[in-house]
Amino acid sequence: MKKLILSAAFLAFAGFTTAQASDSKIKNIEITSVQDSVVKTPIKLEELPKPIADILKVGPYATWTPTAAFSVKDGEKMYYQVDVKKEEQVGSLKFDAEGKPVE
Repeated sequence: MKKLILSAAFLAFAGFTTAQASDSKIKNIEITSVQDSVVKTPIKLEELPKPIADILKVGPYATWTPTAAFSVKDGEKMYYQVDVKKEEQVGSLKFDAEGKPVE
């Protein structure tokens, strides 16, 4: 009888250990990296939509010089990125096709 109880306890412990090992394998599978689906295509500054070109000439953007432009597709979202420079400072601005800033 003691052997039967010890055997049952051992099997229960072995089953618990196996279940725990399976859980950690599942956790490892869940930790995966997903590549960005962002497609960034360089374009000429002259190819920027007119609303963006106009907005870069006025207000706070007028003191910055555009250095490069990109058409960016991020999943379903499409916008334009304009790299700018002011003396030693550099930055990037993002606009939709109507010239509205994009986050």
